[in-house]
Amino acid sequence: MPLSPRDLPSVDSVLRDGRVRSLLASHPRKLVVEAARAAVAEARVAILAGHQNGHIDPAADVEHRLLQAQRPPLRGVINATGVVIHTNLGRAPLSAAALRAVADAASGYSNLEYDLDAGERGSRHALVTDLLRRLTGAEDALVVNNNAAALVLALSALAQGREAVISRGQLIEIGGGFRIPDVMRQSGARLVEVGTTNRTYAADFDAAVSENTALFMRVHASNFAQVGFTHTPALAELVQAAARHHLPVLDDLGSGTLLDTSRYGLAREPMVQESLAAGAALVCFSGDKLLGGPQAGILLGRSELIARLRKHPLTRAIRPDKMTFAALAATLLHYVRGEAEREVPVWRMISASASTLDARARGLAGKVVGATVQETCSTVGGGSLPGQDQPSVAIALSPNSPDALARRLRAGATPVVGRIEQDRLLLDLRSVLPEQDATLAAALTSALAEQR
Repeated sequence: MPLSPRDLPSVDSVLRDGRVRSLLASHPRKLVVEAARAAVAEARVAILAGHQNGHIDPAADVEHRLLQAQRPPLRGVINATGVVIHTNLGRAPLSAAALRAVADAASGYSNLEYDLDAGERGSRHALVTDLLRRLTGAEDALVVNNNAAALVLALSALAQGREAVISRGQLIEIGGGFRIPDVMRQSGARLVEVGTTNRTYAADFDAAVSENTALFMRVHASNFAQVGFTHTPALAELVQAAARHHLPVLDDLGSGTLLDTSRYGLAREPMVQESLAAGAALVCFSGDKLLGGPQAGILLGRSELIARLRKHPLTRAIRPDKMTFAALAATLLHYVRGEAEREVPVWRMISASASTLDARARGLAGKVVGATVQETCSTVGGGSLPGQDQPSVAIALSPNSPDALARRLRAGATPVVGRIEQDRLLLDLRSVLPEQDATLAAALTSALAEQR
């Protein structure tokens, strides 16, 4: 017989239920009451929608709601999508050394703005400057809270009220509606577009120079690639053109990398060191993409330009905190020691061989009923290397409802996010670290048991 809202217990009666009374002894009364009200309200909605025809028991739902209400909103997940730098899943995971550095910095006091040698006030910006100089050959460095902020700061300090010349084909939009033209206008720089969407030459930049020109700008494409009848000047050509007018070149690399991506079967992503060697006066890139560190915007280049940026009023508003500096320094030290491929998670994933992934997948599939091994392809993500992929290996499951199994995995104690292809749920091991394999197997076993 269909139920009606009159069949629902009151909130007071739910609170008198023995199961709920025991929860009142260990949880704040306000939270328990809120959970009881929500449970009754949801049951009422289900009845009115015709989804409840049997016994209803809101009291049984209160404990689950209490757990949900007290669960931290930001949770760690296992990324089994095959997208290594997954923007929606927090981009680059930190190395063990970076995590220890963050814990050390956060658990007590630190020398964030104190010079231990001189015994006086210091600058947080000096904490990673030497490391960045050593790794890239830059004269100086500055770190802000993300690469968008780095770009705004550079344009505000160097081109506010003046002209910044850029190729029309580089007026890009990346995730979240972030558009280069909007950023340039926000900085107060006046945008001068040259060339066409698909073909721009150094001569186009030459012809656009006026007495109000402040700089030339290059922006690396993110999330797309131009093919066919295209041309863009090499950075060295752009630098030569700018030098004829005594202008600097600002090079926004986006992801930025210190390692050669072509070593891993991928196209060659522009390297930070190469941009500086080609003569870019200022280079900016992200800390949490191919560098594999925390969210940060890193600016490198000529000392006189970095000094102007450092003194700009905006710098204080966008400076990173102590935990970011701690994680960034630890990440950079991996590169200094030549151990990035072994220690930085992003590079551990990118450099993993297909045979290694296959062995891991077969070991995991043997522990999970109904799981098979499937060859697939993974991507770097994060706007890096658009159109490029790597051979990978996934655990594949073919349940009656892949969507339902995917939901159960996301709802687990350790959420797992995979992808669905051709009615199969794939868990791509390229983006799963080996130390997560046991947790992944347990999550799969639990989700499949719920299904039965």
